[in-house]
Amino acid sequence: MQWSLFLLLLMGQCVFITCHLYEYHFIQEQMSWDEARAYCREKYTDLAKVFDLTDMRRLQDSAQSQTEAWIGLYSEPGGDNRRWHWSRPGEEYTENETCWGGGEPNNSEYPENCVITRNKWADYPCSDTFQFICYDEKKKDNKTFHLIKTSVNWTQAQSHCRQHHTDLASGLDQIYSEEFKNLQNSTALWIGLFRDSWRWSDGSNFSFRYWDTDNVILIQANKTWEEALYYCREKHHDLASITNLHEQQWFQEKAKNASTPFVWLGLRYTCTLGFWFWVTDEVAEYSNWDSKRKDDVCGVSGAMDTAGEQKWVSQPDNNKFNFFCSKH
Repeated sequence: MQWSLFLLLLMGQCVFITCHLYEYHFIQEQMSWDEARAYCREKYTDLAKVFDLTDMRRLQDSAQSQTEAWIGLYSEPGGDNRRWHWSRPGEEYTENETCWGGGEPNNSEYPENCVITRNKWADYPCSDTFQFICYDEKKKDNKTFHLIKTSVNWTQAQSHCRQHHTDLASGLDQIYSEEFKNLQNSTALWIGLFRDSWRWSDGSNFSFRYWDTDNVILIQANKTWEEALYYCREKHHDLASITNLHEQQWFQEKAKNASTPFVWLGLRYTCTLGFWFWVTDEVAEYSNWDSKRKDDVCGVSGAMDTAGEQKWVSQPDNNKFNFFCSKH
């Protein structure tokens, strides 16, 4: 479960003396956010806060597979209310220890809430695409950096780093390190610096964010490809498309929860015209076909293998599998 802008997790929390050890309590009552906060402050401590991925996993376990509930994150909109944060949990942004270029941050294409470095920092729209550097933190003072040469937006870069490494490169100790500088080589790269207007209900300054950026849901029901298509278009938006490596990696993780050996995608073969296409009309150069299990014949559609390398395969339309829907 990831956070969306309006649908968040309702948890009470009890705080112990040991740092970051707090209990999450799932409350199975329907309330507004203000009502939920008042309830938690009366019965426990406050709405739940999240320090890092470990907390996030504990929160997910506490949620008992519920799909939507409140947490203690709220926004105070407005440019003046934004604060700079490092993506790396626990790393504090210090105003007098920065590496901004001349005139930066200038917020010229409002909102410019994410940061690239070309030896000096500049704020850019988070939707722009750049290469980026991840870090692995195996133990204290033993960090390894990884230059990712695929250009993606800032949120996708952060998600990739958290899935495959530890996080986006964050903090001056990392940005100023010789290893980082050697990888950078004057290329414009995302770093783990961002700003937003979000606050925690209890006043904690935790910078951790885990926004839902993949607008896709796995449906654990067995349907033919056509039944899956109609279901998605009636209940959600459409059968889902995969247009880049980041999306492929996210689908692979979700597909592991499927109850069938394959999961339908919005990928269809037209024998009249003789080519494969996405039903969403998206054009993508990216593909992940298993060349040994791709049949260009009538009556087949595209699915993802839920095991092994989880590549795309063609399957007869009348087979019944779980499927991915894209959401509005």
